[in-house]
Amino acid sequence: QVQLVESGGGLVQAGGSLRLSCVASGRTSSLYTMGWFRQAPGKEREFVATISWTGGRVYYADSVKGRFTISRDNAKNTGFLQMNSLIPEDTAVYYCAASSLLGYASRSYSQKSPYNYWGQGTQVTVSS
Repeated sequence: QVQLVESGGGLVQAGGSLRLSCVASGRTSSLYTMGWFRQAPGKEREFVATISWTGGRVYYADSVKGRFTISRDNAKNTGFLQMNSLIPEDTAVYYCAASSLLGYASRSYSQKSPYNYWGQGTQVTVSS
């Protein structure tokens, strides 16, 4: 139904920046909330940021607040994650996620359960 493809990952030095993109294809008209998660080796997948359909509601994990910015361009079916002031602890596979489901409370979108579409992930490595 829907496919999500992330891009923009790579190897950067601490203090550098990366901009991740997530392009959706297929039946994209019913995608309301989108978000970003990440998973480091030996750790569970964790929430990074989420944004509502209109961009009116944005939430960030405390670990990235002030450094990362989430945005979306619905006309181009694309979501973005601008990552600044990167630190080695940001090293992980970053996953784009999207939800066509309704009925979840806003606070639920920091969890994995509301998202029914996921990308394949893109590797971000921050060296010291």
